[in-house]
Amino acid sequence: MIGVDSARKDRDKIADWSNRMIAPPAPYQNMMTVDVEDYFQVEAFFRVIDRKDWSSYPCRVEQNTDQILSMLQSADAKATFFTLGWVAKRYPALVRRIVESGHEVASHGLEHRRADSQSRGEFLADLEDSKSLLEDVSGVAINGYRAASFSITRKNLWALDTIAEAGYKYSSSIYPIRHDHYGIPQAPRFAFMPFAKSTFLEIPITSFKIGKTNLPCGGGGFFRLLPYWWSSFQLRSVRASKLGPCMFYFHPWEIDPDQPRVGNAPLASRFRHYARLSSMQGRLKRLLREFSWQRIDRVYPICSGAEQ
Repeated sequence: MIGVDSARKDRDKIADWSNRMIAPPAPYQNMMTVDVEDYFQVEAFFRVIDRKDWSSYPCRVEQNTDQILSMLQSADAKATFFTLGWVAKRYPALVRRIVESGHEVASHGLEHRRADSQSRGEFLADLEDSKSLLEDVSGVAINGYRAASFSITRKNLWALDTIAEAGYKYSSSIYPIRHDHYGIPQAPRFAFMPFAKSTFLEIPITSFKIGKTNLPCGGGGFFRLLPYWWSSFQLRSVRASKLGPCMFYFHPWEIDPDQPRVGNAPLASRFRHYARLSSMQGRLKRLLREFSWQRIDRVYPICSGAEQ
């Protein structure tokens, strides 16, 4: 009965989120985000690459992120960079270049550990340590957090409380779709306040609703695999609904078709990671031209502590 009661409480909690959805001040722009991690740090390769061996792999995250900064500048776009502490510690000048270019730096944790693989104490320590490290390196306040692999699901809703407890003002850790590794399809599709007496925000990745089903349209592998016109149509449709801005994400390794191959990874993992990498940069440049993009804390001022 305890398990049943807990599941019912979680279901009621998720249902209540829809009562606390919040729209940004108008007029608003879409939100572009970058998960700053290298090709050997992705979840798809965790079975074959141990974190203790990361330093033995040739890093490409700095050059790829610099290329992204150039692309954003050319498009007069701004973004939020959810950065691993591991990357910030090794490339502090890169983090400072992100800030100096007018973008927001946020936390992606220290070492890309899934939130649902940690105890509450471990997760809190990771949140606090990554926040402190990024603030020391960047010289600015770190207000946002994104869980590795969108790993806040119905099984660990306590993680949202922990993110707020660690001093963050917002999270972008929920994808309201069905997926084999993540997702809360019953969650709101746009920004909401998870807690009744707090301004802390959860800002989900964008999805496109058909009937009762939410389809992914906020970036990542889906953007690489599906036709560009379909992604563009979905994003335009979401904007036309006037329910809220779009949230898009991608990774620096996705614009790097020449990255070293991890040949001993499972076939499905290699497909997800390497499929259509050669087309990604061109697609992103087109996306940046066709839509207007801004950093999260400029779209939702409450995320930076400003009043709405």
